[in-house]
Amino acid sequence: MKIKYNAPTTLSFTLASALVLAATGAFGPAFAQSWFSTPAPFHASVAKDYVKLFTHVLGHASVDHFISNFSFILLLGPILEATYGSVAMLLMILATALATGLLNVLVFPGTVLLGASGVVFMMILLSSFTNFTKGEVPLTFILVMAIYLGREVWAAVARADNVSQFAHVIGGMVGSFFGFVRPARRE
Repeated sequence: MKIKYNAPTTLSFTLASALVLAATGAFGPAFAQSWFSTPAPFHASVAKDYVKLFTHVLGHASVDHFISNFSFILLLGPILEATYGSVAMLLMILATALATGLLNVLVFPGTVLLGASGVVFMMILLSSFTNFTKGEVPLTFILVMAIYLGREVWAAVARADNVSQFAHVIGGMVGSFFGFVRPARRE
């Protein structure tokens, strides 16, 4: 029996994030902040700041942060990748990174964002559309929206912590958007 690289986008994203985490451990938090977090403040004249709007999803503050994100990504990513395709999955991850990064620098200009939790929430909401039929709204989508995004909105109001519930909500909205406009490919 051989091991198959079954979900190239998901596995490559996981590997890249693990390498960034290892490099952050070796070189210190300044490494992640240099390339793998949103710029705070954003400088329109600095090309690196535009790159960081995408690369912030590769940086993580700790091993626990990485594991909490990638346990979901490794669970949902292969299913979504089989349903939507590897290229589409990559484009959805990039769109989520840009949406969460750009909105973070616009709404919270002095706040640094790093991690893939926006991508996690994109995948959670998108997964509720895997059996979507045009003209119908899946009950699973409504329940997932109420439970996951409802919890994040409540957490944003009720407690102050270092978790960006804003990125979770934006990621969920991006996943919902893709679920409605990008039908799952059927074999």
